[in-house]
Amino acid sequence: MPTLTLAAAHDLAVRTLLRCGAGHDQAESTAVALAGAEADGLATHGLMRLLAYGAQVRAGKVVGDATLAVTRPRPGLLAIDAGHGFAYPALDRAVAELPEIARSQGVAAAAIRRSHHCGAAGRPAEALAAQGLVALLFANAPAAMAPWGGNRAVFGTNPIAFACPLPGRPPIVVDLSLSKVARGNIIAAKQRGETIPEGWAVDADGHPTTDAAAALAGTMIPLGDAKGTALALMVELLAAGLVGARFAGEATSFLDAVGGPPGTGQLILVLDATAFAADACERFAVLAGMIEDQDGARLPGTKRLAARARAAQAGISLSDALLAEIEAL
Repeated sequence: MPTLTLAAAHDLAVRTLLRCGAGHDQAESTAVALAGAEADGLATHGLMRLLAYGAQVRAGKVVGDATLAVTRPRPGLLAIDAGHGFAYPALDRAVAELPEIARSQGVAAAAIRRSHHCGAAGRPAEALAAQGLVALLFANAPAAMAPWGGNRAVFGTNPIAFACPLPGRPPIVVDLSLSKVARGNIIAAKQRGETIPEGWAVDADGHPTTDAAAALAGTMIPLGDAKGTALALMVELLAAGLVGARFAGEATSFLDAVGGPPGTGQLILVLDATAFAADACERFAVLAGMIEDQDGARLPGTKRLAARARAAQAGISLSDALLAEIEAL
């Protein structure tokens, strides 16, 4: 199994996307996100995504040379049209501009429309928290979950991410999908020819399945049953309805090159961590300490930070089969 440095993983992603027809800025931003996800141990949002991304650029489902259109509809708001390109350049722009707005207004928001797969949602939230902000990110995705009691997918797996700063150490980061597991885990199982545990998804007829292909053709089981679908509804309204993006049931798949652009959306809300209480970050640290003082308890994101540190030293492993598929694009 080949081992790549993080720099080599980044270069592989850039070369692949350029070869498929992406512009330099789109390729560079996307490569940073994919290599970063690999470093954090989130392989389902890493280099394996190049297979779908590359095919979509070639088919025009992703506009490979898209440029952002950015406006300020209100003093505290940033509106970003991703132009049916990859989501990552739009997310980068939000991370770059929201801190100054939040410091002057106390609170700020960025709405991203005509977007695409946002990848590991915790990464932009973490980048904002590293600049002294409390951040929430909502992203909708193509239909994969039915409403509770229904049998037709109308919600995406719709990730939610949260991050807040801690004094002198990395931020607290919460990043979760509203399905019982991220759909990327099923995609990865299908690519490896493996079964999935029962309880992750149902097939197109609504029957429990351990077949990854049947699961992808069916619907995902929500996190927390009815509560998960209620949260997924909330994300659809915030990340699509509010920002002018397509709802899950209107979006094409992130996984293939069929049809037009998905046109999904993201909403990022940020608050200056000191806007209400000057000692808020110190208070965040108090609660973090209450958690970490307990044997066996840890803050969310601890495993991700450990994986990142290992990857910086030892690189990342990529299967021969995946590397060959990427090189063949």
